[in-house]
Amino acid sequence: MSLDNRIMATEASVSSPGRPQIPNPAQRDYYWVRSFVAGGVAGCCAKSTIAPLDRVKILLQAHNPHYKHLGVFATLKAVPKKEGFLGLYKGNGAMMVRIFPYGAIQFMAFDNYKKFLSKRLGISGHIHRLMAGSMAGMTAVICTYPLDVVRARLAFQVTGYHRYTGIANAFQTIYLKEGGFSGFYRGLTPTIIGMAPYAGFSFFTFGTLKSMGLAHAPELVGRPSLDNPDVLVLKPHVNLLCGGIAGAIAQTISYPLDVARRRMQLGSALPDSEKCCTLTKTLKHVYHQHGVKKGLYRGLSLNYIRCIPSQAVAFTTYEFMKQALHLN
Repeated sequence: MSLDNRIMATEASVSSPGRPQIPNPAQRDYYWVRSFVAGGVAGCCAKSTIAPLDRVKILLQAHNPHYKHLGVFATLKAVPKKEGFLGLYKGNGAMMVRIFPYGAIQFMAFDNYKKFLSKRLGISGHIHRLMAGSMAGMTAVICTYPLDVVRARLAFQVTGYHRYTGIANAFQTIYLKEGGFSGFYRGLTPTIIGMAPYAGFSFFTFGTLKSMGLAHAPELVGRPSLDNPDVLVLKPHVNLLCGGIAGAIAQTISYPLDVARRRMQLGSALPDSEKCCTLTKTLKHVYHQHGVKKGLYRGLSLNYIRCIPSQAVAFTTYEFMKQALHLN
């Protein structure tokens, strides 16, 4: 196939990623399963890469009394000394339990929302990437939010001052002492509000960079897909770069809402929890107590360090899994 035709095929796949082009009906029936697995693996790889930075971010965002006087790199050094090396991975077990379905739902939902917006509503171009990404992010959050709350509580604990003994105990304690199922959805509002721009701009930026690169410089940034030579995909290092840029832009826009979400999730684990019961109150409280730089954007430098490799690995792994599982 000529280069022009390959680019046209790639553009078709970019505008409708996830469209199975496998003639075998049995394989087509399992397409959604393979898509689910691809997204889940991508999410797990991405979060495992930056798990220590995630733990430090939570400690700094919520002003943990044991580390509140430290900065990002000082905390990274202090945690292993105080809690051992595995202290950097505290809460990561709950994260893996959460992130597999989260990543799976998010990537699979993004593909399906894009097709729905394009085919049913006639929305195309850049706007449907932004809308599909926002909707996919919110869908994934709602489905996996209780696991995120438990993970945040476990990561906030410091050795010797445990409130929960593990994932199961955290679920039981929150359910019994914090109002039943509603206790698992503290901070859901800022999470959804924050996820809409974060996921939207993340998928939008990556998709736009990918389509522009393959359209204008296919020989420089692209190569034939392993499972479908007629489709061009980004080279691995270009995938990493585009994913990192996407994560940085999305994180800058949504970070204050992420701070509010974490403080609301931690609930009674914080001494000022009664002032962090709604999104508006939490944002006002953090702003009045700590200001913009040390409050609403506390830990942002760490988030740049963590979100760039995280999104880079997530998008790159997902693109690789799509080829390995014959999704192109």
